[in-house]
Amino acid sequence: MGTPNSSISAVVLLISILIVAASAGSFYDDMDITFGGERAKIVNGGQDLSLSLDQYSGSGFQSKHEYLFGRFDMQLKLVPGNSAGTVTTFYLSSQGAGHDEIDFEFLGNSTGNPYTIHTNVYSQGKGNKEQQFHLWFDPTAAFHTYTIVWNSLRIIFLIDNIPVRVFNNNDAAGVPFPKSQPMRVYASLWNADDWATQGGRVKTDWTNAPFTASYRKFNANAKKVGPNSVSTNSINDNQSWSTQGLDAAGRNRIRWVQTKHMIYNYCNDRKRFPNGIRASVQSADDTFGFGGELSHEPRVLLSLTGLSHAKPPEAP
Repeated sequence: MGTPNSSISAVVLLISILIVAASAGSFYDDMDITFGGERAKIVNGGQDLSLSLDQYSGSGFQSKHEYLFGRFDMQLKLVPGNSAGTVTTFYLSSQGAGHDEIDFEFLGNSTGNPYTIHTNVYSQGKGNKEQQFHLWFDPTAAFHTYTIVWNSLRIIFLIDNIPVRVFNNNDAAGVPFPKSQPMRVYASLWNADDWATQGGRVKTDWTNAPFTASYRKFNANAKKVGPNSVSTNSINDNQSWSTQGLDAAGRNRIRWVQTKHMIYNYCNDRKRFPNGIRASVQSADDTFGFGGELSHEPRVLLSLTGLSHAKPPEAP
């Protein structure tokens, strides 16, 4: 028979395990597979999810819940090797023609060439606010954490907790900001070889199929909303994400990222926007050190809704 102390220790250990299990979450509990059938697989007791792409179909999933503001973390390991033509995504979106959307998209490349991290913000159905980056690590060798912080003040994109982009709420100056439409979390892996890699010049090599991307450790520290957009998780209203911004260290980090690793900023693209970008829009999109030249053709920046660059799109 065990001692009282050993019994207490066993109880404490059991409680600790339950707390960890509860906080870890499960893809079974949090997500629904939306397309691709068996190409989307939840494994390891719900802790991991893989998406695959072949010549017949990609695959994807979405959150069971809708959210209005929060912090959303996902660990991803991207398609290795020759990933040209493939697009892996992790994003928030509402529905309808006037939808809001906050995008992380990962554009594949031929072996030995870097992924392009493509970010965009849509509000009331209008996007055209792309910023792109190359990474300072190999995103196919291990899992890395990609984060979207969305509050009423700003949107922050982070990679391994390093900020790469900030989009501020400048609605008072006429710049639409996602603030009233609840959004779900989405992820997908699909073929976009008409535009995704080097402007569509490099196509998907189907001899390498199936292509697989892996997801794990999803966490939404966020305000869930019900069918009537009424908060069902008001305790999160006072969470740190609700006012999160950048401190001095964060500003130094984002300055480093945008100086060393940003490869495209829509604010500087005179080919797409010959009349320039409104000052109010530029002030919404904080840039810390990037004023550089384009290193990609505008064709690379084709909208996922079919935007054609036969003529310049309307400037934000």
